Amino acid sequence: MRYRRATVPGACYFFTLITYQRRPLFADLNNVERWHRAVTKVQRTRPFGVEAEVMMPDHVHMIWRLPETDADYSTRMRLIKTAFTKNLTLSDGGITANKSRVSKGERDVWQRRYWEHLIRDERDFQAHLDYIHINPVKHGLAVRPIDWPHSTFGIWLERGAYDPSWGTDEMPPLPDWAGRE
Repeated sequence: MRYRRATVPGACYFFTLITYQRRPLFADLNNVERWHRAVTKVQRTRPFGVEAEVMMPDHVHMIWRLPETDADYSTRMRLIKTAFTKNLTLSDGGITANKSRVSKGERDVWQRRYWEHLIRDERDFQAHLDYIHINPVKHGLAVRPIDWPHSTFGIWLERGAYDPSWGTDEMPPLPDWAGRE
């Protein structure tokens, strides 16, 4: 059976993208910048809002808000992944391609698929927002969410959504789906 993605114009979606063989591409700040340039480039021609994001060494979590008349996140994702990949060179971590990937015009940068979830309501949005921002702590890369530089936690802190000590003393409860990345 073929998988069909849920598409709703104007909706918010949570995404997880994982690098091929979990290579820590985003441990390199140049690649973090390349990622953001790719996102910005696609936003110019196919607008969408990045509500939240965390860049981990080997994966990215995001929440996007699509325009009210548009549900096509898959084209945006393809364009971003392609733009990012084209900006990598072979010296950026020895990116290669196996025969199967070469035949499909791919390089060994991303896992072939990505996780997507249609945000159902405000409670679901908050659960995914929390998951994004606690991710560096969960993976042992930061003591506090505010310490991780590649996340939107600071933006949400300024908006009053979090206390500066959130996620410091104890891990907030994670939903059942958490940790599948």
